[in-house]
Order: sequence, then structure tokens, then C-alpha cells
Amino acid sequence: MNVSSEVKQPFQLFPLFRERVWGRESLAPLFPDVSGKERIGEVWFTFEQNPTSLEKTLAEVIRTNPEILGSARDDAHPDICPLLVKLLFTSERLSVQVHPDDEYAGRHHNSLGKTEAWYVVDAQPPGEVAVGFREALSPERFRASIESGEVEDLLDWRKVKRGDAILAPAGTVHAIGAGLTICEVQENSDITYRLYDYGRPRELHLNHGMAVSKLDRHELIFDPVPVGKNRTELAVSEYFRMERLMPEGPLRVESGLKQFLFLLCLAGEGTIAGQQATAGSAWMTPAGNDGFELLAPGSQWILAYKADDALESII
Repeated sequence: MNVSSEVKQPFQLFPLFRERVWGRESLAPLFPDVSGKERIGEVWFTFEQNPTSLEKTLAEVIRTNPEILGSARDDAHPDICPLLVKLLFTSERLSVQVHPDDEYAGRHHNSLGKTEAWYVVDAQPPGEVAVGFREALSPERFRASIESGEVEDLLDWRKVKRGDAILAPAGTVHAIGAGLTICEVQENSDITYRLYDYGRPRELHLNHGMAVSKLDRHELIFDPVPVGKNRTELAVSEYFRMERLMPEGPLRVESGLKQFLFLLCLAGEGTIAGQQATAGSAWMTPAGNDGFELLAPGSQWILAYKADDALESII
């Protein structure tokens, strides 16, 4: 694979902060310098406009070096990173919502769909999420429950704790509760159909939402699976794999990856390919990379990539 020399090593992705009505005024300890009157709810890392340590936006890096996405590149949307990775900071419940799959999103929005997975970084009371329903619903009851507000009680609200992982395929009706810090890995789509919003004066999207919603129960928690030394698989879909890394010593990433890797430091500090990494810093490793080491004993990372099987080139 022919990759430009400037992107043979991991490069840093600098965050974009998004204001949300349900966000927080303080993002400590991950971003202690971000505080003020705005409620920041989402921190994005792999959007087109994200600045990088290469002094270009991520979109500019990909346009100049399209090969860095490798086998993860989406042929229908070749100029974007196919994964959008975020941190969520909640002080209130998010709306009851649903996302379309690729076919529906492509037909109606010329967009990827949105299957997503969450890793609970921190959970303060009440510490709960809703994914799917407590019992299967008919379309008629579903619409009536949205109009009456009963839908909030029909959802399957469950307690979550630090370290839990949840996979929410496209079409899954869901809501995230207050007091949570979550790392979200998803298809790179911002298509959300808001079904119910607790009386907030925001637009709802009932026709689209009703068309794509699955009205049954959903298995919430993904059982973590060890996939190597200091590596734990958290969630798997056809679009991505999400892992947690907790290195005790040097972690080696071999050269010549077939797909890009995304790495986010959640706790601790160290170096990645000789570059300083701290909690809240994110990195992209290009396909066709040179080998490098992650030296960050006692730290915690989220690793995301697209592959049929867990990579054996991280040792």
C-alpha cells in the first residue's frame, strides 16, 4: 500500500465541542479547561472539520491521502472517515430517538445509516439508559404512546455502570439518561429521528421515526471478550469493532495495517509513536502504517476499527 510519508505514523485528532441542551458546563476531568455558560454535550473526533496535528482538517488529510482509510473506506462516501467517534456528557435525559439503517438513510438523506455502540466511561446517579422496549409494541400503540408521553415508561430503562458496553443497531429506539459520560462509536452519520423530547420545544420526526423503528425488546449489555494481552472486545457490528486497551507495558502495533485505527485515551498518559498522549487525546493510525509502540502503563484507551475479526497485529 502506497501511503504518503506524512501519514505513516499516528496523527492526533483535535476535538470539536458541540453544545446540547442536555450537556454540561464542566467536562472535567477529561477536559478541565472546558467550562463556562455553554452546555457541551458532545465532543467529536473524526468529523470532516476536526483539526489534526498535520495542520489540516481530517477531510483535507483524507482527500490528499485517500488510501489511509484502507479497507474501511466506504465506496459510496469515500471522502469521509466511515466512523464517527464521540464523547457524550449528559446532565439530563436525551430525547427518545431512533436512527435509520444504510438503505433508508441513503434513500432519504444520501447518508450512511447509524448503528452505534456506547462504552460507559463514568456513571453518576441515576445512571441509566433505555434501549428497546420492555415488551413488543404494535405500531398503533407505539404512535399513541408517543402522543401521550407513555413511551417514556414503555422503554426498557436499565441501570448501567462504569465499564458497561451497549450495542444499538440502526432501528433501535433508545434514550440515554442523565449523569453519564459515554464514548460512542458509530457510523459517520448525524441522522437522528427525535420521537419524544419530554416537552422540550424541539422538532420531532415521527414519520421517519415510525418508518424505521423496531418495536421489540433488545439485548442490552455486550459481554466483554478478552482478545489479547490487555485488550478487551466491547462491541462488534458489521461496521466497527470497539475494544478497551489497558496496557501494562509496551503495546506494539505492527506495520502495514489494512485499515485505519482510531485510538482515544480515556485515562492516564504516555506516548504513542513517541508523541505525548494524555486523557482526552485521540489519534488516527493510517492503513499502510509504519509500526509503532504505545507506551502508557496504567492508562485506558478505546480502540475502534472495521474488520471481520479482531486484529492480530496489536501485540
